[in-house]
Amino acid sequence: MSQDQFYTSESQVFWTCKALLDKRTISHRTEIREVRGWRLGAIIHRLRHHYGWPIHAEYRGPQNVAHYSLKEGIDRAKLRFPPSARALANMGGAQ
Repeated sequence: MSQDQFYTSESQVFWTCKALLDKRTISHRTEIREVRGWRLGAIIHRLRHHYGWPIHAEYRGPQNVAHYSLKEGIDRAKLRFPPSARALANMGGAQ
């Protein structure tokens, strides 16, 4: 499998990055409902630790469900993007 085929614009990584840049708060339930994904925690970990995204986690409810959002005042131009989400770097929106 080539890298170009692995990283598609419709991937869960793309969806996660777009949702965060759109100033949404997302959870595992949101991911399941919208893209039938199940790896949100792994994607968030990679965005935080490999790409340096300033992601805030809030744990809610008796089951401590994580809800993720970008910290306020991010500068999109300073974010590093995974290959499948590079197109988002040039789109308008969150600053």
